[in-house]
Amino acid sequence: MFTLDKATKIFPETLSADAVPALTARYRLLSAEDQLALIWYAYLEMGKTITIAAPGAARMQFAEPVLNRIKAMDFTEQSQVMCDLANSADTEIGRTYANWSVNIKLGFWYQLGVWMDEGIVAPIPEGYQLSANAASVLASLRGLEGGQQITVLRNFVVDMGFDPTKGEGQKVMEPVVVPTPEEQRKKVFIEGVLNPTVFSYMELLNANDFDNLIQLFLPDGALQPPFKQPIVGSEAILRFFREECQNLSLLPERGYSEPTDGGFTQIKVTGKVQTPWFGANVGMNVAWRFLLDPDNKIYFVAIDLLASPAELLKLGK
Repeated sequence: MFTLDKATKIFPETLSADAVPALTARYRLLSAEDQLALIWYAYLEMGKTITIAAPGAARMQFAEPVLNRIKAMDFTEQSQVMCDLANSADTEIGRTYANWSVNIKLGFWYQLGVWMDEGIVAPIPEGYQLSANAASVLASLRGLEGGQQITVLRNFVVDMGFDPTKGEGQKVMEPVVVPTPEEQRKKVFIEGVLNPTVFSYMELLNANDFDNLIQLFLPDGALQPPFKQPIVGSEAILRFFREECQNLSLLPERGYSEPTDGGFTQIKVTGKVQTPWFGANVGMNVAWRFLLDPDNKIYFVAIDLLASPAELLKLGK
């Protein structure tokens, strides 16, 4: 009989991009000033190419009142707001920010970056020198491949602000989009895999059809996002899909399946995921590890950000 702990260990040879959580942890140890400077340098170096889709990626009307307040401030006040966000200080703006979805947070910092470039928002002080630790984090960030870079940048901003509850279901998120009409949905092809549940998972997620997607799971099924603990139960998984997975583009390429204990089937698929925020020019190399019960329902699926593009091809047992 499978337990959740046992399920998480299927396909143990999968190599995930451990550099991402390691670099995120190093970033969080930096001073607020270094964190902000590092975001600015990352924007200057990478933003021009990896944020092409940024202006339309989030419903920015949710952030506009805060952005307009910051725009009207003097440079000293602007700098204080940004430092307070990085320090998770208990401020009105910090509380508002904490309740935004990831896309709105990314849009907020993207807009501040544009305004910094235009001289509207306080820039990094002239002559500012990153600390040795911050410079090391920036050098490590430069060395990551594109999909890992955008994941790290997301991690940099996601936990800023002040959240007194850390509760679930309190995010201010973009309206849930209408699922893609049936006739406009694209079929996927996965070399080496014929399982209809896996195909449906990919196609329904690509169509933003989360209500039907959740029907593929057992009521006590689980989903494990990259570098996080498993999310258990239909209600929690559905909330994750609605908050984190709108307008993703899953591009599975190849995989294999094999029977395992108790009539279950384990299936591993590799491919790419493109996000609405960073557009089609950067894809994250990922693996999906499925564990299906004898009735072909999803008991567990893990999404792994892979260590390197070479991992896409490593499907040998």
